[in-house]
Amino acid sequence: MHIKTTIKVIGSLCLINFITGCAVSSKDIRDPYESWNRNVQSFNDTVDKYALKPVAEGYNFIMPSFANVAVTNFFNNIDDIGVTINDFLQLKFEQSGQDGARFLVNTVAGVGGFIDVAQELNLTKHEEDFDQTLGFWGVPSGPYVVLPLLGPSTARGIGGRIGDAAMNPITYVGFINNDLISGINNGFITGGINVIKVIDLRSDNLVKGNVAAEAAVDRYDFFKNSYYQRRDFLLNDGKTADDIDVDNLEIDKNSSPKKTH
Repeated sequence: MHIKTTIKVIGSLCLINFITGCAVSSKDIRDPYESWNRNVQSFNDTVDKYALKPVAEGYNFIMPSFANVAVTNFFNNIDDIGVTINDFLQLKFEQSGQDGARFLVNTVAGVGGFIDVAQELNLTKHEEDFDQTLGFWGVPSGPYVVLPLLGPSTARGIGGRIGDAAMNPITYVGFINNDLISGINNGFITGGINVIKVIDLRSDNLVKGNVAAEAAVDRYDFFKNSYYQRRDFLLNDGKTADDIDVDNLEIDKNSSPKKTH
């Protein structure tokens, strides 16, 4: 009995050491600031739970469905300006023309973008941002960072957000007038428009948020992995490893820059 007990103790110690070793070796090298990031995500979750989510639910309740869709279309149309520019910066000239056409059609025929007329004309909407452009030209993603109120990002993603803001005409509403009072008023207008955009986006993702809350064992890891999967999908234009033509890989490598994860 004594020998069996000893073997069990030794076996248990080995198992503990193995599990501990796995825990150490499995640390995500993409996330060196995990402690800070977890605290920020906890803060963001609290703000979302007690402020943003209730407001989004109220927004969904009072907004007729057609009006909700129209507001989403409006912001998507504004975003197409940046999409068109980023297409061009990534040497996707044909796609840039398509997205530019989308913006013009929806702005003119879609009453300022509230109606997505371009969709009826089979002008596909694309998702390109400045983070993807930086990756296309070889800028590494850098460490994972959770931003207060803004959520998951990377070091490159922060630069991407700045670039996207520079391409968004709403950013410049506050600079239309030279006098101080008008500038302040325009600044409030800019802030108000961006708040509506955030609320509209959150209202469109209420169901996804509920699914994430129920499915995630570790909410932090769930959102981090989801972020990276989404960014990989966009950086590769929706292509997987199976879609890559190995025979032409060297030709592709020499013909144009590739997006870097």
